[in-house]
Amino acid sequence: MLFILLAGMPGNLFYARGAEVDTLQSRLTFCVDSLVRIADPAHTLTGFTKAMQRLKEEKDTTLTIVHLGDSHIQAGFLTGRVMRLLHAEYGNAGRGWIAPFKLSKTNEPLDYFFHSSAKEWTAGRIVQSVKKAPVGPGGMGIATETANLSFTIGVTPRNGAGHSFNELILYRDARAMPTVVTGRYKEMVDVAYGETPVVPGILRDTFYIGRQVDTLSLKTTRVDPWSNIYYGCILKNGNPGILYHSVGINGVMFVNYTDRSFMERLSLLEPSLLIVSLGTNETFGRRFREEEFAGQVEAFLDLLQEYMPGVPLLLTTPPECYRPVVVNKKKSFVRNEKTELATRAILQITGERGIACWDLFAATGGKNSCEDWFKGKWMGTDRVHFNQDGYAEQGLLLFQAIRRIINEEQ
Repeated sequence: MLFILLAGMPGNLFYARGAEVDTLQSRLTFCVDSLVRIADPAHTLTGFTKAMQRLKEEKDTTLTIVHLGDSHIQAGFLTGRVMRLLHAEYGNAGRGWIAPFKLSKTNEPLDYFFHSSAKEWTAGRIVQSVKKAPVGPGGMGIATETANLSFTIGVTPRNGAGHSFNELILYRDARAMPTVVTGRYKEMVDVAYGETPVVPGILRDTFYIGRQVDTLSLKTTRVDPWSNIYYGCILKNGNPGILYHSVGINGVMFVNYTDRSFMERLSLLEPSLLIVSLGTNETFGRRFREEEFAGQVEAFLDLLQEYMPGVPLLLTTPPECYRPVVVNKKKSFVRNEKTELATRAILQITGERGIACWDLFAATGGKNSCEDWFKGKWMGTDRVHFNQDGYAEQGLLLFQAIRRIINEEQ
């Protein structure tokens, strides 16, 4: 599934706060936001919610949230909204995980960038049956044979405001050349190079910067004929608060993430809470069967438990959308009724396993809600994805649900 970004959408809604939040929410009159809570009858999130309470009161530690998903997540609008709202209330520990999507020729969130002197990159993605390049903790990787590489990594002036960093953690393949800092900050950076793989095939280099910056320029240290493979990095600012890692890949499904190598690499992000938002892509399969889908979810959860035992988990259901049909050689759209079936399967599995779940399908209006979202101009032209405003609203709903369960645990 490809993400379609609508041009001309107002960027400020992505980062709305205060009165802007209320204004945005009031426009979505058909949403039942405040009625949908996180279901956690087994109290699996209690440790996380208590840690969040302490963080809000004391502001002396960092909690890491990893949000794993598909194109709804890769776009960065939904997760970016959640991240900003959490930062405002619980503290900002940094931008978190960022991946070189544009270098791999796909869409990238608007608040950061990767620039490189190399123009030709081969992109590996978790959705590829045969990986064109190895994939890292973010479900992707980029490779080039270009020597004398240089990178500039940073946050964008407007959308990345407030995400200056003084620590950059770079994940590279064990065959990739290490990098050194160039430019005006090179005299104030200490580097701890990874010498031993943190998991098989991956090295981690940490750049400690003497002040907070918006960009950092790097270049490779030598021109050995290695395969230069890079996965992404984490931006931190040294402050206590929330570190929110958004990991999304266009077109991905539960079966794609059910991969031992990937699961081991994802665990490197060390989540205090793992949010999983999947299920949309499966519903576009011609032979979608609820029972088969449920089995795929179960297999994913089994593997996740093996590699990240004890990590609090929150699953979300997919929002309703349309699917294209052709009638009399004319393309039109009908409600994708299979999203309701996927939602039912996820709710049943999480209930049986005692896993926390947030029902986004219900929170966005439930059955037939896609018509309201489309008429309200909150969906993209493909009627599968949402536009920037729509994702921002969904991010607000998720933040409200997280905050509510934290407050209810007091």
